[in-house]
Amino acid sequence: MELPILNNQACCTPGTSCCEMKYPVAILGAGPIGLAAAAHLQTYNVPFILLEKGDVAANVATWEHVRLFSPWEYNVDNAARKLLEETGWTMPDPQAIPTGAALRHDYLIPLSKQFKGRLYTNEEVIAITKLDADKMKSVNREAKPFLIFTKSNQATKTYKASAIIDATGTWGHANPAASHGVFLPSERKLSEKITYQIPNVVVQSMRYANKKVAVIGSGHSAINSLLQLVKLKENYPQTEITWILRKNQVEEALGGGVDDELAARGELGLKIKEILSNGSIQVKTPFYVQTILEKEEGVVLKGTEQKIGPFDELIVNTGNRPDFSFHEELRYTTDPVTEAVPALADLIDPNHHSCGSVPAHGEKELRQPEPNFYIVGSKSYGRAPTFLMATGYEQVRSIAASIAGDTEAALNVQLSLPETGVCHTGIGGGGCCQ
Repeated sequence: MELPILNNQACCTPGTSCCEMKYPVAILGAGPIGLAAAAHLQTYNVPFILLEKGDVAANVATWEHVRLFSPWEYNVDNAARKLLEETGWTMPDPQAIPTGAALRHDYLIPLSKQFKGRLYTNEEVIAITKLDADKMKSVNREAKPFLIFTKSNQATKTYKASAIIDATGTWGHANPAASHGVFLPSERKLSEKITYQIPNVVVQSMRYANKKVAVIGSGHSAINSLLQLVKLKENYPQTEITWILRKNQVEEALGGGVDDELAARGELGLKIKEILSNGSIQVKTPFYVQTILEKEEGVVLKGTEQKIGPFDELIVNTGNRPDFSFHEELRYTTDPVTEAVPALADLIDPNHHSCGSVPAHGEKELRQPEPNFYIVGSKSYGRAPTFLMATGYEQVRSIAASIAGDTEAALNVQLSLPETGVCHTGIGGGGCCQ
């Protein structure tokens, strides 16, 4: 799809760099961070397009039944809020804690409607390169526009862009059950008996009722799954629940409790601690899954020294990882350990930081070797589970300011976050520490 050249229109403050752009900025992903990027670019009157693989906030739709950790005040971007309020939209109670459904229907979908004509849904980005230049070509590279290939149904489309903001997140690219991090054929073969999301147990009750279910993972996604299964067990008492962790002690997975400044998250740990005391959940820790075996009696997990099972169903909540497959022809770098944007690696290391103690960062830290290409949101954190939506909002505010030529605003990064305990969960796109 050939988008029109912008003819150097006055897209922002006259004389600034964005007025020299021939093509719009392409935002990849219409989730919370991608839509916030659009709001900030619109504030500067910078032309843009939004490309979304599915529907608006499609990733959030998969966990609509889950309540976030943080209240509305941390989940609404400032530029987006101002844009919506101009239409008569009213901000929900800032102290109320929304579900994924409320986040999507009361905020993200109304916000997406402000970008009519610039939002393209059901278009999956399959490759990005430079016009007439693969990764190896350096001559006049910076002057060439980005070339984006998308797949829509069976058709392939192309778009040109002067800059790219990749806000596709990590949700939907789950880590395996195996502790070594490799998806073995034996695990993939059992896909019908494994879910890597936080299942809606109420809707899928017959899948889990009176079954032997193992939940693998130590984060808040796993705890959410466990709490739903315990509720199901009240009506289906033959349901057997096993929690499998790699922690030395289960207490390490229970979070900050009453000391957690995000009370909803601390409450999760307190709830699961109480349930563990009554024996509703069997705990196996530390246990390192090496492979998954399909036996006649059910699914068996083989560890380093022993086997456990059989199980009828597995819920694998071991986190997510970024997908860089469509970046292959771009010049980009990631940290070799976390797979985060390199400058962020030390700032977000979950061994030293909770999501509330991550320092503010913006365009300067997110720069890639390919000028005007940015990886933002949970994807910028790679495999680190310490992402918070408010952090992503500040990232894209800074980037939009830089693209618009507002250097002072781009460098003036500020962030006020609640201090928290250890932050581990699998929700992506919206942020692990919600």
